[in-house]
Amino acid sequence: MTRLSLPLALATSLALAACATVPAEAPVAISQDTLQRVTRTLSDDSFEGRAPGTAGEEKTLAFLVEQFAAAGLTPGNEGSWFQDVPLVEITATNPRPLTVAGQSFTYGSDWIGATYREVPRTDLADSEIVFVGFGIVAPEKGWNDYAGIDMRGKIALILVNDPDYAEETTIGPFNGRAMTYYGRWTYKYEEAARQGAAAALIVHEDFPASYGWATVESSWSGPQVYAQRADGGADQTQMNGWVQKRVAEAIVRAGGRDFAQLAAAARQSGFRPVPLGVTGSTGFDNAIRRFASKNVVGILPGRTRPDEYVLHTAHWDHLGRCTPNAAGDDICNGAIDNATGTAALVALAEAHRQAGPTARTQVFLAVTAEESGLLGSEYYGANPVFPLAQTVGGVNMDALSLAGPARDLTVVGGGKSELDAFLDRALAEQGRTITPDPSPQAGYYYRSDHFPLAKRGVPMFYVKGGQDLVEGGRAAGQAWDAAYRASAYHQPDDEYDPAWDWRGTLQDVMLYYRLGRMLGESTAWPKWLPGDEFRAVRDASCAADAGGC
Repeated sequence: MTRLSLPLALATSLALAACATVPAEAPVAISQDTLQRVTRTLSDDSFEGRAPGTAGEEKTLAFLVEQFAAAGLTPGNEGSWFQDVPLVEITATNPRPLTVAGQSFTYGSDWIGATYREVPRTDLADSEIVFVGFGIVAPEKGWNDYAGIDMRGKIALILVNDPDYAEETTIGPFNGRAMTYYGRWTYKYEEAARQGAAAALIVHEDFPASYGWATVESSWSGPQVYAQRADGGADQTQMNGWVQKRVAEAIVRAGGRDFAQLAAAARQSGFRPVPLGVTGSTGFDNAIRRFASKNVVGILPGRTRPDEYVLHTAHWDHLGRCTPNAAGDDICNGAIDNATGTAALVALAEAHRQAGPTARTQVFLAVTAEESGLLGSEYYGANPVFPLAQTVGGVNMDALSLAGPARDLTVVGGGKSELDAFLDRALAEQGRTITPDPSPQAGYYYRSDHFPLAKRGVPMFYVKGGQDLVEGGRAAGQAWDAAYRASAYHQPDDEYDPAWDWRGTLQDVMLYYRLGRMLGESTAWPKWLPGDEFRAVRDASCAADAGGC
């Protein structure tokens, strides 16, 4: 067993107002044995990919409770380890091809779709197809891709990402290469529903999507899990899905248009939707199951300020059974995504327990249904076990790097809050530097479980393993990341590998530990920086709670 340890003498001050002096502590270590054991167990075939609402969830929950208890945590939700998250599972069966102007496109290889509506059958019959550019309505930017059209009964054909994703910098009406929430597929489906569209089909391209078609097919085939809605999803489109770019080109061509020309026009302010003069038809049956999945909540109560909280989050779920690989393996094990992050929760709990309680309560939250749209963390954000105004901030861990030790750390969403002062201090202790998000077009800030908390005002760290590897530099780091995304991400080959190099993972988890420790001992309440999108909601939350921030 290899262990990485750092002396825990904290700085007497941080570059942050009201930051407390933190007492020196005994050295503590992060256990590589725990990281390996928990990752290996959770990604074993017997857990069947840890899909919510399956036998794999039951095994996962039992295992996590066992591990949390052994690490020294106590149940965090009024004596229970669990927070129920009401969900509905809808499985499309017997899909018909998508037919457009006499052309037939195959489900899975050409297009893929599902419904958010709790109905036994989905049928689209001769629905007019409208090219709506990037499908964005942003009044503050003077942008409306749906201007002047009634989308009721129609299919919206939508480009992925934002209009300026191809820029080399992060300067532009939609932050240039850095994706905004308008570029996320979740937003595009939400907006299409608000517009009354019958269906929404996003055009897949590898670079602006940040993943290949195999990832789309694996993620969208089989059971799809959504939050239960009071209206059974009646306010949603009949179908949401994706089409390959070549399919979109064929559809546009059938309408007598050129896809490249339409895509170029859609990048310009003043674009207006283009009815293509062709219709689309498809349909499928839906098997519906309602159930309550669970978030797992454990705590280490605070020493002197137990009603102030520091969060550590990671999602325990993955895709379950998915599209088979060439060998016929149909279990998406999710070893890296996110058995590693869940293992880090356990290892961090052990380390904090070993060091003793901090002034503030440390919360360890393993959330469900991240892969279905951040549903577990969204539910927690809307129904917090601990008041958000009394939650100082936290660290989210998702798909830890196994590339080896790095000289840097990748920061997603940096420059947004006063948490940066804590991060600067922790990095200085490790002798590491910051690398900005190398794939800002991927919109990672909106794709993991910190986001439902951040949008409600809670400052959250989202940092990833570095790119500048000690062995091989940036070229090696980029190659490792590219290989993972191409061959394993959301695919059956995301499996545990006994040959993995855990040195960088230990380095990163120790950094998460230091951040949690500093936040736990500080008296500071880090704020979002002036002008940040989340500043106003945090200020309002703090003003409404006399006992909080």
